[in-house]
Amino acid sequence: MNNGVIKEIGFENEKVREYAVGSKERAELKKTLKEMREQMLDIPIVIGGKEIRTGNTGKCIVPHDNKKVIGIYHKAGKKEAEMAIDAALSAKKKWEKLSWEHRVGIFLRAAELAAGPWRARLNAATMLTQSKTYFQAEIDAACESVDFLKSNASSLYKIYSEQPISTRDSWNRTQYRPLDGFVFAVTPFNFTAIGCNLSAAPAMAGNTVIWKPASNVVYSSYIVYQLFKEAGLPDGVINFLPGSGSEIGNVVLKDPNLAGIHFTGSTDTFQEMWKAVGDNIQNYRSFPKLVGETGGKNYVLAHASADVDTLVAALIRGAYELQGQKCSATSRCYIPKSLWPEVKEKMIREISTIKVGDVEDFSNFIGAVIDQASFDKIKSYIDYAKNSHDAEILAGGKCDDSKGYFIEPTFILTNNPDFRTLKEEIFGPVLTAYVYEDERFDYAVDLCESTTKYGLTGSIFAKDRYVIAEVEDKLMHTAGNFYINDKTAGASVGLQPFGGARASGTNDKVGSIFNMMRWISPRVIKDNFNQVNDYRYSDNIE
Repeated sequence: MNNGVIKEIGFENEKVREYAVGSKERAELKKTLKEMREQMLDIPIVIGGKEIRTGNTGKCIVPHDNKKVIGIYHKAGKKEAEMAIDAALSAKKKWEKLSWEHRVGIFLRAAELAAGPWRARLNAATMLTQSKTYFQAEIDAACESVDFLKSNASSLYKIYSEQPISTRDSWNRTQYRPLDGFVFAVTPFNFTAIGCNLSAAPAMAGNTVIWKPASNVVYSSYIVYQLFKEAGLPDGVINFLPGSGSEIGNVVLKDPNLAGIHFTGSTDTFQEMWKAVGDNIQNYRSFPKLVGETGGKNYVLAHASADVDTLVAALIRGAYELQGQKCSATSRCYIPKSLWPEVKEKMIREISTIKVGDVEDFSNFIGAVIDQASFDKIKSYIDYAKNSHDAEILAGGKCDDSKGYFIEPTFILTNNPDFRTLKEEIFGPVLTAYVYEDERFDYAVDLCESTTKYGLTGSIFAKDRYVIAEVEDKLMHTAGNFYINDKTAGASVGLQPFGGARASGTNDKVGSIFNMMRWISPRVIKDNFNQVNDYRYSDNIE
């Protein structure tokens, strides 16, 4: 029984820890890294709270030490997908009836665990399986996971508090139901926090979830799943289903009870899923909610009034943090000819100082790319630029997969505004520059608009506020997150809700009220006090 109206749930971003030499958190993280590296984790499928081991297994490999295996995970197939659907539908009966305070309480408890006793474990798992530096792991696995969970709780309160007007004749209220069915959460390799959010957000709103993590980060995803269980998540609310996306998807996407998809990954994959939903649309009990954040080809546009030092720092951080494996990473830039000599000289000098290597060495700025397939793809783009008459590699370009999947931060100059590395998503530490004549600034603006199919992030660097205002208006539809004198990556939950449109997704802004609304199906209830007992409108009608 709930006879109280609670006060608004507040939200503040989790503070990023420094991990200074000699600090307690640095020592704890290094100790946890060593322990997890020396263990072999056996990761089951978890359906309805029961662990299942199929014997069809995959390896959890450390990208920066690619002969090192730290875990074995069991792959789900058709049978397990069907079992997960049954478990999700069975658990839904009790979960959706549980008061929202109790649902939210579980995930707020998970947030506190992630911020405290589970922090080192989440960060270490992310460093080992995603080759993130301690800093990138901290802002992702710890801080952003905490922020998503707390922000979603705050958003849910605001949604539930939004009620219609009542009159003397009727009491009107909105009941915010979960969706009618289950939600399929499909999560990527690059952010532990995305796996946390994509599975937890629908569950917090009363839905039950089938979670399929990317195969190359099953390890860190499983740590998140264990975190939820430690916080008190009931069996069957989130079902953990590693395995082949196509094999699991073929079962899940055809089920009539599919109520929603929460996805982050490639544009092509999301388009295929959308197509599958369309092909099965007549079979569903309801129209599934499709929420997806996909690719990006994010631009930096520099004006002649830009500050070069600020520009160079933003280009390097935006392009090369996490080895460029962010959907928001800067991958193309347009530089005026008047600034180019200074930008070129400083970019080459600064890139030469970037340390690449084992992220367990805290002095390295970037680690390895995620796996062999990514390494081969990124290398193919670098090789293409090396062999092209339209491009020149100004810095980096070396690739070595003998011990880890290491690719140097690479800076390409092209004289062709339609060059492949300006158009196609590479998802690696590769930045391409195009130099334009200062008087052709409008042309450079048009290139930001027309060169690619994506619309995720972009930024303008300028001191001239008239220029900034003009570009902000002209490039309205090119970026769901637009930055002024800042890098294209690094959106914070609650501060810059994240998402793009065009081929970059449905722009439902994860970590915001807009995203949480997608996992809710409102029902309006009118309690009529002025009851009519005659169908006639009035005795005065002739």
